Amino acid sequence: MSQTLIDMKNVSFQYEYTQVLKNISLKVEEGDFLAILGPNGSGKSTLLKLLLGLLKPMTGEVQLFGQSNETFRNREWIGYVSQKSNAFNSGFPATVEEVVKSGLTKKTGLLKKMPKDANFKVIEALTSVGMEQYHTRNIGQLSGGQQQRVFIARALISDPKVLILDEPTVGIDHENVQSFYDMLAKLNEEQNKTIILVTHDVDTVSNRISHVACLNQTIHFHGFKKEFDTISQTQLDNWYGHSVRKIH
Repeated sequence: MSQTLIDMKNVSFQYEYTQVLKNISLKVEEGDFLAILGPNGSGKSTLLKLLLGLLKPMTGEVQLFGQSNETFRNREWIGYVSQKSNAFNSGFPATVEEVVKSGLTKKTGLLKKMPKDANFKVIEALTSVGMEQYHTRNIGQLSGGQQQRVFIARALISDPKVLILDEPTVGIDHENVQSFYDMLAKLNEEQNKTIILVTHDVDTVSNRISHVACLNQTIHFHGFKKEFDTISQTQLDNWYGHSVRKIH
C-alpha cells in the first residue's frame, strides 16, 4: 500500500480580504506523478507556499509524511524547482558542478563541510537528468532547457522523496519541451520519484502523468489521468472561466 506523502485537509487561505484558496483537500501518494492545472490567479503559487511551509493555512491542515507541516523538520525530503527563466542571472559565475553541489547545503547546512562523496553525488544527479557531460561548463553557457535540468539535479542531489516543479517549461523552446517531460517521466518510473508538476497550461497534460488536479480557488477535480480524459470540454471551460484545450 502506498504511503501518503502530502495530505491537505480542508485548507483555506486569504490575503487580507481576498480569498485565494477555499476548502482545498488534496492527497499525494508515493510514486504519483501529479499535474496541478490552473489559470493565472487560480492560487497555484499560494498552494505551493502552503506545501513548503512558507505560509500557514487560515483554516484546515497540511500534513507532510504524516506530520503537521508546522512541526515537520525533514525539509530535505522535498525538492523544489521554481520558474527559472524570470529570476536566474545567466551571467552568474558558477559551473554546473558548483550549482548542483550547492543543493547539498539543505542537508549539511551552509557552514559545514561537504561530504566526501559530494563529487560523486553531483555526477549521479546530473546523470539522472542527462547533463553529466556538462559538469564543468559555466551555467550561463547552457540553454534554458539545459539550465532547468541542472536545477532539477540540484534538487535531486539531496535525494528528496517528493519533487515539486513550478511551471518548469517556462523559457524552454517548444522543441525541447517533450524531451524535458520524458526526463521527468523517467525519474518517476525508474527512481519512483513522486512528482508534483504545477502549470497553468492544460496542454502539458500527457500520458506521462498519473494524476490530475484542476485548481481554480478550489479543487474542481482530483483523480487519475484516465478519469480526467472523460471530462467534457464544456465542464473544463466552466471551471477555468475561459476556453481551454485538452491535448493527449
